[in-house]
Formats: sequence, C-alpha cells, structure tokens
Amino acid sequence: MNFDAGNFAVGKDIRDLLGMRSRSALLLVACFTVTYSISAAYGTSGVKSWWPLAVAVLVGSAAAFSIVLTDGDPMPLHQSILLSATGLVACGAVFMVLPVPVHNPAQLWPFGMCTVVFTFMCVRGRTGYAWLGVILLIVSSVAWATVTGQGPLYGFAESFANVGPVLMSTVFALTIRPRAKTIFALRQASTDRIAAGAATSAVIEERDAQLDRLNILARPLLERIASGVPMDSTEKLACELLEAQLRDSLRAPGFQKNHVIDAVHATRNRGVEVVLLDDHGMDGADPAVRDRIHASIVRELTAITRGKVTIRILPPRRTAMATMLVDTEDVRRIEFDHNGMQLLRQGDQRELGASSMSVDPTTDSAVYPE
Repeated sequence: MNFDAGNFAVGKDIRDLLGMRSRSALLLVACFTVTYSISAAYGTSGVKSWWPLAVAVLVGSAAAFSIVLTDGDPMPLHQSILLSATGLVACGAVFMVLPVPVHNPAQLWPFGMCTVVFTFMCVRGRTGYAWLGVILLIVSSVAWATVTGQGPLYGFAESFANVGPVLMSTVFALTIRPRAKTIFALRQASTDRIAAGAATSAVIEERDAQLDRLNILARPLLERIASGVPMDSTEKLACELLEAQLRDSLRAPGFQKNHVIDAVHATRNRGVEVVLLDDHGMDGADPAVRDRIHASIVRELTAITRGKVTIRILPPRRTAMATMLVDTEDVRRIEFDHNGMQLLRQGDQRELGASSMSVDPTTDSAVYPE
C-alpha cells in the first residue's frame, strides 16, 4: 500500500506551497466543521438517536484539522492509518441510527465529509491510505445496505459516486507533488543566490569602507613622505602611531571601537608600548560583555604613563575571556571573565614569564617562553 508520491525535506512542506499553514486554511476547516454540523442537524428526520451524528461530525472535523495542522510531508504513518478509518467510523456511526429507507438523500452527508478528508490525504502525500479509506467507506455502505435489506448495489451506488474527487486528487499527488520538489529546489537556489549576493555586497562595502578609512588616515602622511622633505620627530612619531593603529585593525579586530582606539593611541603617544592581540574568544560575546571589557581597558590605559601593556583576547573555551598584562615598575595581570568582570592577581610568578611574551610576526599570535 505504498504508492504515495513526493517526499520533501524538513521545512519544505507541501502545505507551504498550498497555503495550508495560513489562518485562511484554519478558517476553511472551521467552516467545514460548521457545514457538516448543519448537515447533521438537517438530516435528523426519522433518526433514532442524535449522538452518533455528533460522533461522526467530531471524527470528520478532527481528521480535517489533523490534515492541516500535522507537520511532516508526507503525513506521519500512524496518523495516516487512523485517518483512513474516518469513513468506516463516521459512516458506521450514522448508519446505526438512519431510517430505512432514508427520508432524505442529504442524510448520507458522511460520504461527502469523508471524501474531503481522503482528497486532502492525497494532497498530503498519503494516496495509498486515502484509497484504503475509500474502500472501507464503500464496504461499510454495502454492508449497511445489505443488512437493512436495501441490497448491496444500492450501498455501492451511493458510495461509489465519491470516488471521483479522490481520483482527481490522486492525479494531483502523482503529477503536481513531484513538481513541488522542483519548486522548492528553485526557491532554495534563489535564496542561496540572494544570500551569496548579499555576502559579496557586504564584502565590497567593507572593503570600500576600509579603503576610505585608510585614505583618511594614511594619505596625508604618505603625501608628506613622498614630498622628499626630511621629517621631524613629531611626524616620525605620527607615522609610528599610524603603523601601530593599522596593525591593530588587522591583528586585533575585537578592539576596534572608537573609544578603545583613542585610548590606545593616547597611551602610545605617552611613550607606552601597547600590544593588542585577538584570538577570537570574544567573537560571540554579548555586546554588554564587550562594552564592559572595553570600558575597563580604557580605564586602565588612561592611568598608565610608562612601560609596556599587552592586551589579549584569549582563544574560545578558556577560563578567562581576555587578559591585560601591565609591565611598569611591577607586573600586573588583569583577567576578564566571560561576564566581562575584572579579576586582578599580583605576585604570581607565572606573570613574570608572561611578561616576556612576544609576537610571532608570521602568524600575529602570542608566543610564550618555555
């Protein structure tokens, strides 16, 4: 019983293509429930008891809502098996209380209700189980007509008329659903193309911004150097500071905030050697944590007038997120945890080794002595 067609990946449900996830679809199912509730109420003439009619309406409505709300394409197997019994249960409940012969052909309303369910089972990719439901519906109708003395042909004729809609939905399942896979593939390709274009555009914009920034920062000094006139000590210092700032932008992108850049520049201008390193442990940090660490670094730099300062963002999954090594008259190592809180340790012999840390120019990575 497996001639179901068209499987889709997660997130590529046929319901997305047909709008079955929308509020309008839920409204239509609600109207479906109201319509067959009215049909049941209208067909009570000669009926022995009303509660089997209510059971049939509840079964058909639950099946309809299940088709719209259930995730996955095709529908889950266990649910498909239950839905295939919709006709057997709903029609069986109504047949128990119908008069013989029926007073009004409209009293056979469960046929239409169940046919709608089976039709949309085909749409949801469970064609085989939909036809199983049709067969069970016809069998229940023939059995009812036979037991009540109306003849099996009467039951067959009344129920077989509902085969047409299910046949049409079967054609849909076997032809349109495979096309839907192509539509999803084209949609994904379009999304990927747009994403690639956006990424390329972002790279170009970032490159242009960096070029504009470099033009503003470096062009005046480059023109001054190109003039051939000897530079004084102030201009040479400006070149050194600019070179350090440009190196920081490549080696320590995690510190590229205006107030941090200005604080580092001012500290270097006071004759302090400042080394910035970024091993990307702060790349995914919360902005508030970043701001807290940056503010602490700026505050520390403001008070330093001599010596050497090495500020490093550690690699991911370290105990600390960043460190600041201050080597003036003594050595201080300041650590920042993953909440951006500052931890200060003094007198640790390991810091003496850290104070001799250097930078490998080939990798821009920190190198510690053995």
